[in-house]
Parts: sequence; structure tokens; C-alpha cells
Amino acid sequence: MSKFAHDTVTPYRHSDKEKKQQVAEMFDDVASKYDFLNRFLSMGIDQGWRKKAIRRLTSIKPQSILDVATGTGDFAIMTYKMLTPGKITGIDISKGMLEVGREKVAKEKLSAHIEMMEGDSENLPFKDNSFDAVTVSFGVRNFQNLEKGIAEMYRILRPGGKLVILEFSRPKNPVFKLLYRIYMQVVTPNVGKMISKSKTAYQYLNDSIMVFPERKDFVTVMDGVGFTGTSYEALTMGICCIYEGSK
Repeated sequence: MSKFAHDTVTPYRHSDKEKKQQVAEMFDDVASKYDFLNRFLSMGIDQGWRKKAIRRLTSIKPQSILDVATGTGDFAIMTYKMLTPGKITGIDISKGMLEVGREKVAKEKLSAHIEMMEGDSENLPFKDNSFDAVTVSFGVRNFQNLEKGIAEMYRILRPGGKLVILEFSRPKNPVFKLLYRIYMQVVTPNVGKMISKSKTAYQYLNDSIMVFPERKDFVTVMDGVGFTGTSYEALTMGICCIYEGSK
């Protein structure tokens, strides 16, 4: 499996632990404030991005969906409300995020339809060809081995199934790119520290975005593990992209 620059970007630079352990600890630390900070820092725009990504699955009418790096279950809950599949399984390595997610799922009275489970996105505990669709919302940057994680999602998809990924990217417009960089390097880490008491998590957010293989480079990774019909669409001046591919 290839190694990408983002694979080596970790939340705690002086820690001896591997990336996935550090990511789990980081999200455990910010779990209680994560949803609020997402809405606040994105000014709510992320909700529109999520809906647009979910609509990419409408044509295949999936009944079994795996939401990888599900976090607090935001994407899984929204997906169920929009597509009403038989079942959504959310998987994540952060116990803290899953705890918050299970409370949200229960509050929405969706526990019979959405299961939240702890697990490693790069070693998915499912048989080959198990799901109609796989989704990831702002989670692939956190993979320790990006190519392995994408290959695992291909493995557990049924033939005809679709992968839809929402992930941050870097704007291309020179003026907006400068404003974006100031926002991500100054505003985001400091607001994150003020509200969640963790500047590390939001500094890591920027660091990982800056080296992530985005757009055509990411599509090439998807192609490399076997996905067909791959494409990407940049949203909101290129702040994030929707990627999709079929098996």
C-alpha cells in the first residue's frame, strides 16, 4: 500500500502512539463539543454539503449503508431521514464520539435503524459484499493508511454499490485561498481551544487538510483499488469536495 503525506500527520506530534490511537484520543477529548464547533466554524454550511452528498445515493435506493468514521452520527441520522434505508451501521474508533452518537440516535428514536459500533475503518469487521452503500463524512483524512481504508470500503461493498465521500479540500481562487488559510490557521484553532479546550484538534484539522491528496489525486486512489465511474465535485469555492465511485 502506498504512503501519503497526510498518513503521517498526527494530532500529537510528540506522542509515540500510532496515528489511529492519537486520532481516537483527540476525538474522545472534543466529543462533547464536536457538533457545536462543526456548526459554529462552518457557519452551518456543512449541513448543505451533507445533504448534497447523501442525494448521490438516491438512484441506487440502498437498504444497507455503512457510515465509516461516523463520529457522533450526524451523517448517519441525516442519511436515514433522507433515504429511509433498512439499516445504517456507523463505525468509529472513538468511544467518546460514539457515546454522544448513541444518545443522539436514541433521542431521534432511530435505535432500531441505526447501529453505532466501535471499530477500525482500515480493518472493517464485515464480510465481503455486505453493504449497498458506504459513506464517509470528513473522516478519510484521519485514516492511518488511506489506500488501505479505501480498499476496505471497496471490499465490503456489493457489486453495483456506491461509495460517497465528503472531505475538506483547498480552494484554488487566490483571494479566497488566502482568506481560507487565515481562517484555518488562526481562527479555527483558537476558537477550538476556547470552546473545547483543545487547540490540538483544530490545528490538526488544518495540518491534515493542507497535505491531503485531494480532487484528481484522491480519485486516482479510488481508481487504484478498483472503483469505477469515479468523480468529484468541489463545493463552496473548493472548501470541500464530494467524491463518488461504484463497485
